[in-house]
Amino acid sequence: MEPLNAEDPVAIGPFRLVGRLGAGGMGRVFLARSAGGRTVAVKVVHAELAAQEEFRRRFAREVDALRRVGGTGTAPVLGSDTAAASPWVAIGYVPGPSLRAVVGDEYGPLPPATVRALGAGLGRALDHVHRAGLVHRDLKPSNVLLTVDGPRIIDFGIARAVDTVTDGGLTSTGAVVGSPGFMSPEQVRGEKLGPASDVFCLGSVLAYAATGRSPFGTSDSGVHALMFRIAHDDPDLTDVAPELTGLIRACLAKDPAQRPTAAEIAETLPVADPWLPADVLARLGRHAARLLEAESGDGPEGPSGAERTAGGAASGAPTPAPGPGLAPGPASDPGPDPEPVRPRSRARRRVLAAALATAAVVAAAGVGYALWPLGGPGATPDGKGTPASSSSSASSAQPAGAVPAAFLGAWEGVLRGTEESPRETVRIELVQGAVGTKTAVYTHVGDGRLCMGRSRLVSADEDKVVLGESDVTTSVPAGRCMAAAHQTLALRSPEVLEWTSGAAKATFRKARTGAAVLPAAYLGRWKMKPLVDGPEADRYTDEVTITQGAVGAAVLRSLSSYPRTDEEGNTLSDAVNCSWTAILASTTPPYVLGPMALEPGADPECVRDDPGSYLVLTTYKGEELLQVYPMYDTEPGEYHRQD
Repeated sequence: MEPLNAEDPVAIGPFRLVGRLGAGGMGRVFLARSAGGRTVAVKVVHAELAAQEEFRRRFAREVDALRRVGGTGTAPVLGSDTAAASPWVAIGYVPGPSLRAVVGDEYGPLPPATVRALGAGLGRALDHVHRAGLVHRDLKPSNVLLTVDGPRIIDFGIARAVDTVTDGGLTSTGAVVGSPGFMSPEQVRGEKLGPASDVFCLGSVLAYAATGRSPFGTSDSGVHALMFRIAHDDPDLTDVAPELTGLIRACLAKDPAQRPTAAEIAETLPVADPWLPADVLARLGRHAARLLEAESGDGPEGPSGAERTAGGAASGAPTPAPGPGLAPGPASDPGPDPEPVRPRSRARRRVLAAALATAAVVAAAGVGYALWPLGGPGATPDGKGTPASSSSSASSAQPAGAVPAAFLGAWEGVLRGTEESPRETVRIELVQGAVGTKTAVYTHVGDGRLCMGRSRLVSADEDKVVLGESDVTTSVPAGRCMAAAHQTLALRSPEVLEWTSGAAKATFRKARTGAAVLPAAYLGRWKMKPLVDGPEADRYTDEVTITQGAVGAAVLRSLSSYPRTDEEGNTLSDAVNCSWTAILASTTPPYVLGPMALEPGADPECVRDDPGSYLVLTTYKGEELLQVYPMYDTEPGEYHRQD
């Protein structure tokens, strides 16, 4: 929370303002107190939107809808004035962190009992929303707040009022509405949405709560590639506890008719008491203490005149970053009335119960097409793509971007070693966005780990971009990464910038982006010659397969096999079979890979101390060789093409 500034009102309607919670595409958000002492969040519409009559009408309709919904797993509406010069609405303040903050920044993946209770609470809330004739349309971890007595859903309804000129489920820029990674296949295709769309998003949220990642990956390879995976691919439920897999797969069925209803989920799932881990409950207590401390500070005691009320607030005030859990959801055209809630099906409820018991529900067949091909509209004919030139956000409700065009796209540099023999590398990919939003994706390989995450934009001008708070989205090995520190990018030429982070400095150069960045010559199956001679040589195999992909994708798969030995070192008849994968971390040769990660189900004897590697393609005596260099001084593994 930030203190009020000179341009802010001290009161809005009957509510005394305590501080700023944030701002976004729709307006400013304040922490306030009612005359009776209740804590509320007051959202005040931006002046430019308030001047649009169509927006005002839509805003009034949505506030009315929120009044019908508020109360069950959502925040109640406590006051509003949609006819004021600056329309506003006051909603009950939810005293808890977002699921995104708890899982992504503080605690990590939640235990299965908590995830089941989360599903039950969100199921009840969504059922209440659906029975009121609404569809949330933007259920994601940052829109779920955790409280002592259950989860709460925020930021629905009003966010849709921002979008006043859309048709067919698209924004005015032609982008599908929703949050990448937490959309339904119907949203990807821009179709009419019903309650089943929210259930699909609920499945993605539960998978995130259980693993710390979206079941369809991130948008590092492009938003449209992510949407393609949502529409066509099976979810990645690696690391999801077996007792949760059936429920999540049922929610993530491609066919909306095959998904359970929100009510069925709520009725089927057990709820633990207390439902949150002790560490999270302790954080809630600290949060409540800070809130009381803020409210008892030296803030204004009441309105000092009509000119300081919401209706007379200055309209040209700068827009700060969205506050935690209160950033506005993407715009979305409600279109025709939502589908009526489907009657409860005893048969489907039995299927759901069986899924929870056996953790083995098979998702329905995928849809027949996606709105965009893999690689998106910015891809070149060869599929390699070009540096990003606009925001990857699917929302037109966000403020105008602050990142200068010269900085947009990907940049790569070597922190240790040389460009020919890297020992530590960093890649930064910048997309358009407002100050305060996470507009940068970083990829760091070094010290035996690969770390990926998102960094928040602190400031930007023509010559310099400053990145601050970050989060970790990928860690190989798991749990080894810390969030990236403060980073500064200073432009030296259209193709070169200087990167600094604390005492570390490096020169970065422009790099490629897209879903297909590896040259075709690298792709395929490669095999190393046996390391031993004799009749058992063929029992020792080592091969790799290189597939196409974007930064953040597992493009290398390593298979090795060798005889098992007894305690005296004698070979046995059976073999040890190991399989590993490695994630692509750069698009500039030599192509850097993160440390190898052992695939699930591999033999326990498979042990590999891999610091990360890079790929070099060479020719020896007329034959192509793929050299896989570890990121330390040693000889590479040499592989011969097999196909």
